[in-house]
Amino acid sequence: MALEHALLVSLSEQSGSGYELARRFDKSIGYFWSATHQQIYRVLKRMAAAGWVDGEVVGQDGRPDKRVYRVSDAGRAELRRWIAEPTDAGHLRNELAVKIRAAAHGDLDELRTEVARHRDAHAGRLDLYRLIEKRDFPAPQQLAGTDLHQYLVLRGGIRVEEGFTAWCQEVLDAL
Repeated sequence: MALEHALLVSLSEQSGSGYELARRFDKSIGYFWSATHQQIYRVLKRMAAAGWVDGEVVGQDGRPDKRVYRVSDAGRAELRRWIAEPTDAGHLRNELAVKIRAAAHGDLDELRTEVARHRDAHAGRLDLYRLIEKRDFPAPQQLAGTDLHQYLVLRGGIRVEEGFTAWCQEVLDAL
């Protein structure tokens, strides 16, 4: 997935300035696809040049004007094309798994510390996702459209974090 597509998804849900988009990105899609604010601004310029987004300058009191971006017809067409494109199932790339595989060649105490750090980080993210689920989706059976789609991605994140946290604990128990 190119960053362009992640930004098209976010802008399809709500138009916004580069700054607003970067902040929203940090709180939602950013959990699944990371990008710096500078990358977002660069890509927005490319997307505007490609005709995928339109930018409108909006004046602000006491602050510099901002450019608010919206997905254009060409951007919606690109998003439809990309959604229909087969996704590469690929392989799980996980540096921690390679380190565990090489455990016989390293310091087991240091490896245990690293696995515990990963377990704790994933458990923290799992707690955050569960809070978001409880706060934003109290009645998931009633969801439809964009809300349902966002909920399903959040559920995927919850499942991944549950699995990774449990796997790290399994590794620690075995080591």
